[in-house]
Amino acid sequence: MINEVFMPALSSTMTEGKIVSWVKSPGDKIERGETVVIVESDKADMDVESFYEGYLATIIVPAGEAAPVGSAIALIAETEAEIETAQQQAISTAAPLTTPMTAPAPAMAEVPVVVSQNGRPVASPRARKLAKDLKVDLSTLKGSGPYGRIVAEDVEAAAGKVSQSASAPSTPAPVPAPAAPLIPTSLPKVFPSAAPAQPGQVVALNTLQNAVVRNMISSLQVPVFRVGYTITTDNLDRLYKQVKSKGVTMTALLAKAVAVTLQKHPLLNAFYTEQGINYRGAINVAIAVAMEDGGLITPVLQNADQLDLYSLSRNWKDLVNRARSKQLQPEEYNSGGFTISNLGMFGVDRFDAILPPGQGAILAVGASRSQVVATPDGMMGIRNQMQVNLTCDHRIIYGATAAAFLQDLAKLIETNAESLTL
Repeated sequence: MINEVFMPALSSTMTEGKIVSWVKSPGDKIERGETVVIVESDKADMDVESFYEGYLATIIVPAGEAAPVGSAIALIAETEAEIETAQQQAISTAAPLTTPMTAPAPAMAEVPVVVSQNGRPVASPRARKLAKDLKVDLSTLKGSGPYGRIVAEDVEAAAGKVSQSASAPSTPAPVPAPAAPLIPTSLPKVFPSAAPAQPGQVVALNTLQNAVVRNMISSLQVPVFRVGYTITTDNLDRLYKQVKSKGVTMTALLAKAVAVTLQKHPLLNAFYTEQGINYRGAINVAIAVAMEDGGLITPVLQNADQLDLYSLSRNWKDLVNRARSKQLQPEEYNSGGFTISNLGMFGVDRFDAILPPGQGAILAVGASRSQVVATPDGMMGIRNQMQVNLTCDHRIIYGATAAAFLQDLAKLIETNAESLTL
């Protein structure tokens, strides 16, 4: 029997995938659940496992090329005797062996659409490795990831092991002190480094850039409005100077401040559906990061309101490192409920951010600058201030609600920033 390996749908917006590399070569023996190929999705490189046992007979789509979701990319022969037959079948078939489907076929490897094949649960590669290390039986777990997918946190919880992200604060190596003002360096500088185009040259968009295009077009269908606010950052700056030697980043401070404020304003963490307003069960803060090869990605600090600053900082460093190497799992970049976008690091005073699909609001953060202001005692003084702009989905969020969120965020940063360490 000859089986097909299909291009999987690794995200809800993915229409085609690019073959990064083939782990197996034609003629190699393949076990069920073994990684066969690595596929580039919209924002990450994913291991694709086989649901069949047999021999990789022939590769239809070589490394470096792309194929539509649901199309055949390789053939697996059940026995060695069928390898030649499968190769001849591939050669004699000019058109794809199957009509591309809107949903992946069961022959695909691990994908976000969770289907247990032959009793084998679907889990992320990271979760599988962790389960092996901790001796956890995946078949006994209920996944908390998209569509019930088992993720690393599920394995850690089952093992009774406290996740590193929720462990007691340790004392990481100190991070270098940024130059004042502090807010502009709050997010990592990941500058695009694509080779400059020649005059008159047309450069094709990469997979990530195409994903951004689709998301931006989708965002145009949402009626939005924007609200701006000025926040004094002196207290936040002082707090950062106190905790930076313990590994706390300004990104963690901002994410924590936003997450704590979202506890009081759950509507800002909700999103619109045709059935009504969907209120999320967790506060997951996404932060926009520019990728070196073009495009952007939004790693997610999950349960940001519940984790301490030390854990948030460690998690953020890990997320950024794996985002750069395209090793993020889908739930680590598509599970955000509220997004922070910061151009203050580039000296931008104020800007408007485009609302991501499936979210109700996004906060644009500008640079913190020293300003001459009138003090409460009627005198003049110097204060560090930053401009923030909130973009909201007007179908579920109204002006008064957005203004109340910004007022509470400003109050927390200006008068009670020390509470972020609790």
